[in-house]
Amino acid sequence: MIPRDARHTLQELARGYPVVAITGPRQSGKTTLAVETFGDKPYLSLEEPDQRQAAEADPRGFLARHPDGAILDEVQRCPELFSYLQGRVDRDRRPGQFILTGSQQFGILAGITQTLAGRIALLQLLPFSLPELSAGGWSPPDLDDLLFTGLYPPIYDRTLTPGIWHANYIQTYVDRDVRQLVNVRNLRDFHRFVRMAAARVGQLLNLSSLANDCGITHNTAREWLSVLEASYIVFLLQPHHQNFNKRLIKTPKLYFYDPGLAAWLLGVQEVGQLAVHPMRGALFESWVLSELLKRRYNRALPSNLYYWRDRTGNEVDVLIEEGSRLVPIEIKSGQTVTTDHLTGLARWLALAGTTAVSPRLIYGGDSGYSRSGIEVTPWREIRNLEV
Repeated sequence: MIPRDARHTLQELARGYPVVAITGPRQSGKTTLAVETFGDKPYLSLEEPDQRQAAEADPRGFLARHPDGAILDEVQRCPELFSYLQGRVDRDRRPGQFILTGSQQFGILAGITQTLAGRIALLQLLPFSLPELSAGGWSPPDLDDLLFTGLYPPIYDRTLTPGIWHANYIQTYVDRDVRQLVNVRNLRDFHRFVRMAAARVGQLLNLSSLANDCGITHNTAREWLSVLEASYIVFLLQPHHQNFNKRLIKTPKLYFYDPGLAAWLLGVQEVGQLAVHPMRGALFESWVLSELLKRRYNRALPSNLYYWRDRTGNEVDVLIEEGSRLVPIEIKSGQTVTTDHLTGLARWLALAGTTAVSPRLIYGGDSGYSRSGIEVTPWREIRNLEV
């Protein structure tokens, strides 16, 4: 069992709210975290037909059978429960009664915002972070192994072959989410769409181009992308709004939460192929961003990540917004840092002036040092970023 960094946050939230919801991708460890943290509570999975039928037929009685609360797994499968939970916790404000989990982001959030606002705390749990893996004794031997294997817990808990597990993940969990959320007549078309999305990791989102390459309409592409977002497969990095007297690109960039799943979708069949793969840099960039998101989500904080690019090509891979301050980060997958790698940061620092603090470059090498006022951080030390 690998300890999760979010456990302390979960306990703290349960001391302040009557309901806490854990959301995140399927197989990210939500149920395990809930049961390990609140082992004294009854566990009920609404994926099981009999439990879901009981909750749908008599939601008030279903909740009344658990006067001290319970863990309700995959609660988005029974949206009717949210309204009855509202009445229950309005009558009994004791903290930490119900722990909800859900793997469809928009489904559970809709229930929360409509009925449980102010009564519930939300914790987003993504797959393992590198610090969690290292603390559990599963530190990857090298960067390519990390990018190829990914960070989903079952691969490590059960020592599964990454490629086989990723294939089954798409064909079971993601396909099931698709059927629940939208009407997809041909799953092969959807699978092609997911693979084409993986080929655009780290790029500006162009839905029209993506739709044309997949032979689908623009509206279908938008709908399917929403499914991938709701299932925590992809996320969009928004551009930062501060222009510094420059005309800005305002299109979001597309990333995958897990580099191993993206690598499998790109057709990478063994770790040795990554060394010369044209998407290696994009996969590394996607992994760095997901690690930064995990640091925020594990503390129940929303994302504060952006990118910055003007129309003349000046760009910073990541801006971390801290109040009125901005932390710029450049990401390079190579093991050698050249002067060119620092050029984009230097240009942005000149524009930003006192707004900028703690500029960094995260790279695929092993040594950390300072160069031209920029902290160069090796990939294994991403846990040490003070952001």
